This record gives sequence, C-alpha cells and structure tokens, in this order.
Amino acid sequence: MKKLNPEKIHVKSDSNDYVIRVMDSPLAVDGAAWNGLLAMQGAPQGMNPFMRHEYLAALHSSGSATPETGWTPRFVTLWQGDTLAGACALYLKDHSYGEYVFDHAWANAYQQNGLAYYPKAVVAVPFTPVPGARLLARNAAERTQLIKAVVAWCEQEGLSSLHLLFTTDEDVAACEEAGLMLRHTVQFHWTAPPSGYRDFDDFLMSLSQEKRKKIRQERRKVLDAGITFRSSQGTNICNADWDFFYQCYARTYYEHRNAPYLSRNFFERMQTTMPENWLLFVAERDGVPIASSLIAISASQAGAEGQFDSKNEVRTAYGRYWGALERVDCLHFEACYYQPLAWCIAHGFQRFEGGAQGEHKMARALLPVKTTSAHWLAHPAFADAVERYLAREGEGIANYLDDLEKRSPFKASLA
Repeated sequence: MKKLNPEKIHVKSDSNDYVIRVMDSPLAVDGAAWNGLLAMQGAPQGMNPFMRHEYLAALHSSGSATPETGWTPRFVTLWQGDTLAGACALYLKDHSYGEYVFDHAWANAYQQNGLAYYPKAVVAVPFTPVPGARLLARNAAERTQLIKAVVAWCEQEGLSSLHLLFTTDEDVAACEEAGLMLRHTVQFHWTAPPSGYRDFDDFLMSLSQEKRKKIRQERRKVLDAGITFRSSQGTNICNADWDFFYQCYARTYYEHRNAPYLSRNFFERMQTTMPENWLLFVAERDGVPIASSLIAISASQAGAEGQFDSKNEVRTAYGRYWGALERVDCLHFEACYYQPLAWCIAHGFQRFEGGAQGEHKMARALLPVKTTSAHWLAHPAFADAVERYLAREGEGIANYLDDLEKRSPFKASLA
C-alpha cells in the first residue's frame, strides 16, 4: 500500500474550522496530545491502558501490528488549527484475524459475487477485544464530526467497509448519527458491589452453594498439586519473569499451531513505557515456575491501600494472556480467574474483564455484558443484506442474554 504524506491529505469537515489529516504510523501522532484526548473521555475510558499511545506505538514499533502482519495504520486525526480535537486508530486490513468480531461470512459473500472485501478499514486495538473509546474527541459534536470524516475518507479510498470494534456508548451514539449499523456480542465481566468485598471468602459467600462448592473444589485441586502463586506489579516484574511469561504465552499459541500475535519486543516495550499497567501471576511448584498469567490494570494513584472513590473512577483489571509449561487440573481457572479476582478484591478494584467469549466464566461469577461494534459497507445491496442479518442476529443476542441472566451464579437474593 502507498505511503502517505499526511500534510497533503486533507478532508475538510462540514465546518471550515476543522481539517482531517491521516497519518501512516501511530508514531506520527504526538503521544502527549493523544493521551490528553484519551484522558478527556472520562472514567473508566480515560484510564484504559490499551488506548494509550504507548500501547499502540509498541504494537507498531515491535512489528506486531504492521503492514507485514496485515495491519496497515492510517491514524485519522481531526484538527482545529494546531490543536488535536479528535483521533482514532484505523487500520487497513487484508484479513480478519485478531479482531474477535467475526465477519468471515461477509468476506465470503463478497468473494462469491466477484467483489473484493479486502482491504477493509478497522477502527480497533489490534488483538485486543477490550471495550473502550475508539473515537477520541473533546465532545460529542467533534466525535460525530470525526466518524463522518472517517466514512468520507473510506469512500474516497474505495474501501469496501469500515468496522469500529468494542465501542463505548458515546461512540455508538456518534456512529448511529453517521448512519452506521450496530452489531452486538457478549463478554463476561466481574463487578464488585458498591461496598466491595472484605476478602475472597466474603465474595464466595455471595454465590449459590453449588457455585461456591465448585470454586473451592477447583482451588483445592491446584493446592493439592503443590502449586503456589506469587504476584508482581509494575517495575517489580523482573526481566526473568517477563522472559518466563513470554515462554508461556508463546507456548499457548504454538500448541494451537499458530504463531504468537505479539512479539517479545512488544512486551519489552510494555516493561519500559507503561509498567504500571501490568500485573503478573507466576505459578510455582517447589520454587520452580510452571505457568503464568499477565493482567492489565487501569493504573491510578487514587485507590491505594484497597480504597477507591466510586464517584470518580472505575478501577478495572483485564484478563489478557496466560500459558503453562505443564498441565495441572484447574490451573487455568486459578491463574486466570481466582488469583486475579482475589487481587482485585484486596486492592479495591471494582471490575475484572475476562476477555472475549467464554460462557464457562459465569460459573466464576463473571456475568454477561453486551458489547457493540459499528459497521459501514460501501455496496448498497450488501449493506441492506447485512442490516437484515444484524437485525436477526441482534434478536438472538437479546434472547441469549435473557437466558444467561436466568442462570446467575449468585444467591437468589443477590441475583
């Protein structure tokens, strides 16, 4: 794909006060200005680590999300004079991997009709199915201005489609105003009550007897196998632990005959540029590490010593990556759910997001949450067909959510 000269690509908005510039690298966008916009999105979006400039820049500079891996950056920026008023991380894609909102059927339908679905445009964080602000802007009007300009740019480039993945309510409102179609999926998140929990046992007592018994049995299996855990946060995660974690992470992919999405260099950059956003659990037997899980956290100085101000922030942990060098029954559940949940309770974190899909997470008290993506298709006939499909799919998702809500793991008085 051709390299852009951002100073020569201008798409005027409806107002003469704004200009759109499209950058061919996240490094072309000033990091402080980007993060300033992110902070303006409010809690918890302003604390989302995956939309930080450092995270997106590391994906690019490490070779993890680049044209060579099918992620060609075209960061769209909205300017008012010399001030960055809006921005979004857009990528041109020649495949649909690493997105977690599946449109393979749409691509196949295009191909069967002799049409090209790729390249398409995706506004998302590569390989990261975490809901968050995708259209960074100072206010709702500029957010709408930004998405309209993005659609106009996609039309100008002759792209088949535009997809905004795992958006916020504010993004959805702007996309609806711009005429995009909405699509819903389901994730599973844990949320603490307003008063929090005293400890993990206090949390267990909120669950039904069946679920409480199951969790205790699973934890006992890991303990009886001689497994203990230690955790490290931020700059306390040493180089050896990062190396061991990556060995586990890569092994998970290789076991499924896939190459890891993220390179070792990416995590080196995380260690250097945003260590405060990472929490590592290492499972050991007789002092020898055998497994690890890496959790992202919304870093904040407030809420120290297990306290938080519910009026101003929602402190969130995000289950991200895990791997093991040997198989131990229930070790995955302990490393990826129970250890992080116990840590969240102890440190006053109000939410734990368990990642994409996984109905089994309900048994661990992660409840269903609807997530939303927005889509624009250039071809009118295909857009009509997809709109009808999404209406049917949306009814199915709504029914699925209703069914899941009837299966709450909490006591009847708390469900």
